[in-house]
Amino acid sequence: MSLLTVGTVAFDAIETPFGKTDKIVGGAATYIAWSASYFTKPVNIVSVIGDDFDMNELAALQDRGVNYDGIEIRKGEKSFFWSGKYHMDMNSRDTLVTDLNVLASFNPIVPESYKDCRYLMLGNIDPSLQIKVIEQLPVRPELIVMDTMNFWMDIALDTLKKAISMVDVLTINDEEARQLSGENSLVKAAKKIMAMGPKFLVIKKGEHGALLFHNNDVFFAPALPLEEVFDPTGAGDTFAGGFIGYIAKTNDLSFENMKRAIIYGSAMASFCVEKFGTERLKSLTSEQIDERVNMFVALSSFDIELV
Repeated sequence: MSLLTVGTVAFDAIETPFGKTDKIVGGAATYIAWSASYFTKPVNIVSVIGDDFDMNELAALQDRGVNYDGIEIRKGEKSFFWSGKYHMDMNSRDTLVTDLNVLASFNPIVPESYKDCRYLMLGNIDPSLQIKVIEQLPVRPELIVMDTMNFWMDIALDTLKKAISMVDVLTINDEEARQLSGENSLVKAAKKIMAMGPKFLVIKKGEHGALLFHNNDVFFAPALPLEEVFDPTGAGDTFAGGFIGYIAKTNDLSFENMKRAIIYGSAMASFCVEKFGTERLKSLTSEQIDERVNMFVALSSFDIELV
C-alpha cells in the first residue's frame, strides 16, 4: 500500500560518549524511509536537498524501494545540516550547529504520482508545511501520522494545533505531551491531546518505552535493554517508519494492530541506535527483525497465578 513521507533529508555530525562522526546522512524522512521500506513498498519521499548531497545515498534508498522523485535538488545550495553532542545519559544533548540552508525556503510539492497515497507520514517539520501537504491530496489518506516537537509548540502553537486537528495519529515524547497539554499526568495529557483531533496518540519515552492511547485504552511497549547505545539520533523517526510501515503492510487500523505496530517500530528503533546514522538500517534482514520483535514479546510476557 503506497506510503508517502514528508520531512528532512539532511546531514548530521554527531558526538556521543562512544564516538564521533563527521558529516553523515540523516534527516527525519531518511530514517522513516529506511525503516518503513522493510515492511512496504513503494515509500515515496517529498523533501529538499542541495547539490552537495551524495546521490549514492539516494540510490541506496531506491534499491530498497524508495522513490525520491519528490525530492527537490537545489543547484548551488547546501543541504540542511545539524550537529549535536550527547551527554553521558544519552537522553540529553546540546545542539552545536543548525544550518537550515535549503530547508529555510522549503515548499513541499507533492508529485501527481504520489497523491493517491493510502498512508501519510508527516515528519517533524514546520506545521504550516505539514498542513500544506495534507491540503494537496485530493483524497484523504486512510491514515495520517504526524510527528512534531517542542520547538513548534514554542513558536507556532496555533498552527501546530490546526495541523494536529487534521491527523489520525500524533507521535511526541513525554515532555512534549506535558507541554502541549499543560498536564503533568500523561493519562490526563493524552485525553487533552486526543480532544484536539487525533484518534491515537503515541508518547515516546526513549529508553523507557512508548505508550499508545486510543479512547480509554492504553498500551505500553517496553524498550529493549541494550548493552551499547552508540547514537540515539533518528531513533524516533525510525520508530515512526517501522510503525507506519507495519500498518501499511497489514492494512489494519484497529487498536490491536496499532499495538503490534508499536512493537515493530520499537524493534526498528532498537537497531538504529546500535550504530551511527542510518548505517545499521542498511543491512537488516527479515529474520533479524523477527528475532528482535520476539525479544520484545518475551520482555513483556509472563504467566501469573492469582492467589
